[in-house]
Amino acid sequence: MLEAFWWGAFASSSLLVGGLLVLNLPLGHRLIGLVMGFGAGVLFSAVAFELFAEAAASVENRNSAATGLFAGSLTFFAGDALIDRLGGDGRKSMVGRQAGGVALAIVLGIVLDGIPESFVVGMGLVDGGGVSVAFIVAVFLSNLPEAAAASSGLRDSGWKRSRIYLLWVGVSLVAGLASALGYTVFSDASGDTVAFVLAFAAGAILTMLADTMVPEAFEQGGKAVGLLTTLGFAVAYTIGTLD
Repeated sequence: MLEAFWWGAFASSSLLVGGLLVLNLPLGHRLIGLVMGFGAGVLFSAVAFELFAEAAASVENRNSAATGLFAGSLTFFAGDALIDRLGGDGRKSMVGRQAGGVALAIVLGIVLDGIPESFVVGMGLVDGGGVSVAFIVAVFLSNLPEAAAASSGLRDSGWKRSRIYLLWVGVSLVAGLASALGYTVFSDASGDTVAFVLAFAAGAILTMLADTMVPEAFEQGGKAVGLLTTLGFAVAYTIGTLD
């Protein structure tokens, strides 16, 4: 369980790295948008080849994966809508849209975005085969631009640097706990249960990408984001073939 915690925390530690970079280097919004596009492509690849493909391979009842996919999507959609109503809308904005939001809701929204990924990290250790390097790399790389964008917006909305750093440290610790929980809860799970949870995470991540990450990337990075998204997908797929 401790190993699962550390892997989950490590994969999310890039949130702090992304925050440090954007708050200490003159990174423009266009550059961050382009890198967000790359990160989105990395996650798209992880969903396709590390999550849903694994769910399809683990399934005994073919309905488990499909049910999990849409359950994850609907759960994230409902949670995201609730957090938006509480004041967490625009949490990944890089132009300060967080200014009108509520701090707690913004934090809860950021945690919601990362929980599915962290849960899967812990599940990967259940069979004793070790974590998926490709998935860890995908989560790590995709978190960098997400944190950079959110940190830029939080700074512009009036958050102090120390508060932003504490946010990312806290989220990384929560990610570690979610990873440990994924390992503990599903240590004796059936193939259908594993397939459902993997597909659930895939649906939640896809909905998050479409709802927050991709729109922000295109708004700030322009049409070239499409090229960077494809590149991110290709890089993550290549890493997966070497795993």
